[in-house]
Amino acid sequence: MMRRNIGLNPSLAELAAYEKLGAFYLGGMHVDEVGETAPVPYLYDSKDLVTHALCVGMTGSGKTGLCISLLEEAALDGVPAIVIDPKGDLGNLLLTFPDLAPDDFEPWVDPEAARREGLSVAEYAASQAELWKKGLARWNQDGERIRRLRAAADFRIYTPGSSAGLPVSVLASFAAPPPALAADDDLLRERVATTVSSLLGLVGIDADPVKSREHILLSLLFDDAWRAGRDLDLAALIQSVQQPPVTQVGVMPLDTFYPADDRFELAMALNNLLASPGFASWLDGEPLDVGRMLHAEDGRPRVAIFSIAHLSDAERMFFVSLLLNQTLGWVRSQSGSGSLRALVYMDEVFGFLPPVAEPPSKRPLLTLLKQGRAFGVGTVLATQNPVDLDYKALANIGTWFLGRMQTERDKERLLDGLLGASGSSGLDRGEIDRLLSALGKRVFLAHNVHEEAPVVFHTRWAMSYLAGPLSRDQIKKLTRLTAGTEAGEPAQPAAAAPPSPPVTATPPPLPGAAPAAKAATNATPAARPVLPPEVPQTFVAPADGSATTYAPHALGFARVHFVDDKRGVQHSEDLALLAPLAAPADPDWHNAQEAAFDPEHDLHDTPPAPPAGFVEPPPGLDGKAIRDWEKALSDALYRDRRLELLTAEEVELTARPGEGEGEFRGRIAHALRELRDEEVEKLRTRYAKRIDTQQGRVERAEDKVEREEAQASARKGQAWVSAGSSILGALLGRKKLSATNVRRAGSVLSGFQRSSKEEADVEQAEEALVREREELEELEAEMQQEVAELAAEYDAQTLELGTVTVKPRRADVDVRRLVLAWVAE
Repeated sequence: MMRRNIGLNPSLAELAAYEKLGAFYLGGMHVDEVGETAPVPYLYDSKDLVTHALCVGMTGSGKTGLCISLLEEAALDGVPAIVIDPKGDLGNLLLTFPDLAPDDFEPWVDPEAARREGLSVAEYAASQAELWKKGLARWNQDGERIRRLRAAADFRIYTPGSSAGLPVSVLASFAAPPPALAADDDLLRERVATTVSSLLGLVGIDADPVKSREHILLSLLFDDAWRAGRDLDLAALIQSVQQPPVTQVGVMPLDTFYPADDRFELAMALNNLLASPGFASWLDGEPLDVGRMLHAEDGRPRVAIFSIAHLSDAERMFFVSLLLNQTLGWVRSQSGSGSLRALVYMDEVFGFLPPVAEPPSKRPLLTLLKQGRAFGVGTVLATQNPVDLDYKALANIGTWFLGRMQTERDKERLLDGLLGASGSSGLDRGEIDRLLSALGKRVFLAHNVHEEAPVVFHTRWAMSYLAGPLSRDQIKKLTRLTAGTEAGEPAQPAAAAPPSPPVTATPPPLPGAAPAAKAATNATPAARPVLPPEVPQTFVAPADGSATTYAPHALGFARVHFVDDKRGVQHSEDLALLAPLAAPADPDWHNAQEAAFDPEHDLHDTPPAPPAGFVEPPPGLDGKAIRDWEKALSDALYRDRRLELLTAEEVELTARPGEGEGEFRGRIAHALRELRDEEVEKLRTRYAKRIDTQQGRVERAEDKVEREEAQASARKGQAWVSAGSSILGALLGRKKLSATNVRRAGSVLSGFQRSSKEEADVEQAEEALVREREELEELEAEMQQEVAELAAEYDAQTLELGTVTVKPRRADVDVRRLVLAWVAE
């Protein structure tokens, strides 16, 4: 361990450069023997988070400050994060004040804390501003670094079930999972089980997945819908409970296994939840789409903070389970990666990943820990004791940040957990015990499986103002603030941006089932016109169900397939196009609009509402006309339908259909980070031998300085002893100038001369050490310059995007059905 030449300096005024690519600046190396922090930064390799991390420490240990610092560093490095905040204090990440002015702090300080200090709120805010300014300076940080943090990432607070922050709609959580997840039977079963358990928990049913009829039935309904690619919502689920699409469960008839009257009670419980005024807040807001939430529209990484302190225990479990399932679905849709793509951070994980019980949140958390590393998604958990976590989770965690524990028993349990999870890693229990016992406030022991040995470090000062848990009004104010509206306050968007639709050249869809235009004739015969039997007909239900006039339209159902092998595009669109019929009878497919109704529920064989009349269709409708319509529709789709996608030619990436610019830029950023990490690794390998050689020269020079200093000190001591002996002899009366006295005096003089020579040797050795250190610094600076050039080269924000238009081949246009549709006007 580094001890001898570390040059302790508690002020850290000369802290070494810490802005290194792919390295998180978390604090300074701490020397436990002397209890001081050295001017040597503790840098954590961001790639190590791919194997996950755990932060453990008692209240007051500095655990929250360390985790906030880690999230700050991730944001600076362009890594987005999903942050689950059960206590409500991670919203402090938005309290960043580059000017460090008292007025910036004043709205966020605790008036009660000011009163306890005997200060006014303004005076207390000034003291906090000064405290933060000095704390940052002590760790070689300033307002400019805070400004860079704010510019590097987008910070948002989401409050599910509340309008204090950005509301979240949970309807997307009942949507069919992506194909990659649906194709994996194990993952699909896990998602079904956790979704059903969390939903039943919300209505107060503690259901066993094996024994509970409610759980089994809902699982069958979700499994049936999701395997067919159908989305669900609560309304559809309630209907399915009353009229399930299955007739038996296992070998038993459905009504024997779960009678209709009993199913009605479950349907009523779900309906009460849907009808509850409080539940309405769960249905409004930004869709719970993790892919879009991880990046701003301009491609910057987003730190999406989900504050759940205001929720009940059942509501917290419900939302956390849904969020983790959505995150897992997004993870499974990504490509494999060894670089850090995103972080999932959960504070105070107690109760969500217990060692024995099986709450709905446990399975997706375990899956993230087991599989997330393959996709570059790191999970960071914080708790006060590792016994709060399942042992299988601990075994999948590569980094442990261990802080001060409250009792000796807690420390022993921590040691048991660490050594049990580490297996045969060669950790010395006695040494770890000694280091843990010496930890002070904000001092942590870091055990990283990617490093040779544990290290002790002191956490740096957080750039965010740690004001503690935020109140509802404070969250509301932070959400309301926009960039530049109030000096010194965080720049945040006032509301969630709507998701970007797919970029196509088609007209916008109809808002409902209304026709695009009226037919040419206003004739309204009371009787339905008689058409040849080869003309298929259907009726579109009116919006309000009242008597109405029906007008004839051509309704075509088609699938258009887009292929671009060079860019890896394989995409199909299912369309329902509606064109009014006017004289002549041929519909105008070029100007047809996409029908917004559901073909399965909104189309009927007979008029769904009493007809007030019918608009007479154009003459000449027969089987041949329908076939002509089909050809015309196919030709129109071939000529008109286009798929426009964003491209980044420099990295040979093309946006996926439906992928917004922000999400696409986030994917580009990760691709560039992978390239960057590879180049940085090559660079470090290339410099490693030269740096190791020079480091050896520095160490040898340091050893020589120590030897020369020791020799000089010994010579000087001998010379003074000899001189003292001569003086003592003179004082005792040896006044005669004898040969012995002359030799003794010469010896004393020679001793001083040799001592001077030894001091000159020390000076030469120190000068040589300075030169060797300077050469090492120059070599490291040369490498860092090349690293900085790589960072600029792989900056996703400076990359210009283009567009590519994919046209369908004629053979890839498939008109599947064409009917005459009577549409309510």
